[in-house]
Amino acid sequence: MAAPSAAPPRLVVENAAIATVDAHDTEYASGHLVVAGNRIESLGPGRAPQGLENVVRRIDATGHLITPGLVNTHHHFYQWITRGLATDHNLFDWLVALYPTWARIDESMVRTAAQGSLAMMARGGVTTAMDHHYVYPRGSGDLSGAIIGAARDMGVRFTLARGSMDRSVKDGGLPPDFAVETTEGALAATEETVRQHHDPSFDAMTQVAVAPCSPFSISTELLREGAALGRRLGVRMHTHGSETVEEEKFCHELFGMGPTDYFESTGFLGEDVWMAHCVHMNDSDIAAFARTGTGVAHCPSSNARLAAGIARVPDMLRAGVPVGLGVDGTASNESGELHTELRNALLINRLGAHREAALTARQALRLGTYGGAQVLGRADSIGSLEPGKLADFVLWKVDGLGHSSIADPVSALVLGAAAPVTASFVDGRQIVELGRLLFADEEQIARDARAEARRLARITAQG
Repeated sequence: MAAPSAAPPRLVVENAAIATVDAHDTEYASGHLVVAGNRIESLGPGRAPQGLENVVRRIDATGHLITPGLVNTHHHFYQWITRGLATDHNLFDWLVALYPTWARIDESMVRTAAQGSLAMMARGGVTTAMDHHYVYPRGSGDLSGAIIGAARDMGVRFTLARGSMDRSVKDGGLPPDFAVETTEGALAATEETVRQHHDPSFDAMTQVAVAPCSPFSISTELLREGAALGRRLGVRMHTHGSETVEEEKFCHELFGMGPTDYFESTGFLGEDVWMAHCVHMNDSDIAAFARTGTGVAHCPSSNARLAAGIARVPDMLRAGVPVGLGVDGTASNESGELHTELRNALLINRLGAHREAALTARQALRLGTYGGAQVLGRADSIGSLEPGKLADFVLWKVDGLGHSSIADPVSALVLGAAAPVTASFVDGRQIVELGRLLFADEEQIARDARAEARRLARITAQG
């Protein structure tokens, strides 16, 4: 007769306000959360049930708000070492100014930049990160492996959107000729990355998406074949779309149609696809996204930094389009923090047509949690606090100077100053304590990033 299996180790968190972000937006003014192994076992109002076996830790979370961990849906980690450049440019001019520098990155630079990007997000409540990496200069080393390794070491859940570019300056694109891949080479390298690193399981820590860069840096063949590859491999697809008026003009001139129609003509719309930005969307575009289930990564700070415009997020949500939040690359959002995007999403959208009715604080929190999980195709396992889901959650301190006089803890989190993270858990494992990373040396990362940024600047200056 088989011996009974031992009870999993349990973590009990009590006396906290809880915003579950479930389908009913259930909240508890003072409640408990029980974690068994890497799963949420139970949660509810008041104290945890008595008599729980194998409780290895109890946390008194008085003065805190518990939310699902934040989910980042769009980023470019390598840009951590090119922050603060071309600060007064629009997107096209910014790309032209920075591509000659980006085209000289190597494995050491990318690893260090990934560490910096991940550290900044993780200590600010991100539990699931994403990187759209599309610059693979010849002879630059194993860039995908370096990024994935950095995420693994940091302890965050991670999606690598393996990007690609095959339209360089000589073909009418923006990247330098030596910074792009061949169409066949990009597709082959993407497939190998998926086969080597993608984990399709419920509690996967690493997943891979197929992610050609953007209409002005890829061929139609790469976009069409990328969509076919993603569906053959059963993974998600990602790209940039409808970011600026210049992109709209580019697509009409080159393809005879706007970005959304172009993407649909190549098979790059669907419930397995999400787009970054989507600022310049008309009613027909939004309807196409809703009809196909295509998701959106909303990047309010980057859209403002590059003067791209205000995305129609309220209209997308009303139409049923899945929308999450993205930091975007830190060369266009130098703070690199996702929790500030909760506030910026709400404030910037209230400057649009819907004004004060654009977004609520709870809608902003949903964008940064469950909405992000939807966009990454992981809403069954993360993004809300519910029994059976993975134990990815954050304890935000809301009883200190910046928040104690705001009675509603969700409003305190979204509208107040950036709330301190007392603890952050991924897969039931704590990765942040009192705002400090438990598995990385922040000071060393800062020193390494400064050194790599200077090395990249020297290489670029030498031509």
